[in-house]
Amino acid sequence: MSAPTSPADLYRHSLRLLLDKDIPAWVALWAEDGLMEFPFAPDDWPRRLEGKEAIAAYMRHYPDHIDLHDFPDLRIHQTTDPQTIVVEMRGVGRLVETDAPLDMTYIAVVTVRDGHITSYRDYWNPLALQEPGADFTGSGR
Repeated sequence: MSAPTSPADLYRHSLRLLLDKDIPAWVALWAEDGLMEFPFAPDDWPRRLEGKEAIAAYMRHYPDHIDLHDFPDLRIHQTTDPQTIVVEMRGVGRLVETDAPLDMTYIAVVTVRDGHITSYRDYWNPLALQEPGADFTGSGR
């Protein structure tokens, strides 16, 4: 498959990869020096991941803990920078450990350069982490 051309197309493709649980292909969408930030992360969760390797390590066990089924209510907004989009969406699925339903709200600011994600600020809802089995990072929650 050829690389998606617009940031919005690349982002939609990244969501399909997450639903397919294809984390290596999702990580491959990132620039080597990509930056992933979580401004609302709780104290014992990472707030900043620098570089593709750190992002890969963070996401490696994601499908073992969170089984995503859909991203309803996806809205992608263009910004004055054609390489940057603002995304609003929900992630719906279940927590693997407890089979509890998962319904998270996200707002993300994503920048793409040369067909790769270079910056991803993920403003997800940390209150959803209060469910047992939500921690895929190994922080012990």
